[in-house]
Amino acid sequence: MATIKITQTGSPIRRTKDQRATLIGLGLNKLHRTSELEDTPEVRGMIQKVRHMVQVEG
Repeated sequence: MATIKITQTGSPIRRTKDQRATLIGLGLNKLHRTSELEDTPEVRGMIQKVRHMVQVEG
């Protein structure tokens, strides 16, 4: 299956708890950290929720 590279570009400070939890669920917790995950509808939904704080490649 295809993979997606996700890099955190925004700070979770002053964000809602569910957005912070979504970043942790994606494997991100600090700026400029990168996580490589499978391209599934669940992961796409998580990315959509925090799209203003992440950069997606591939």
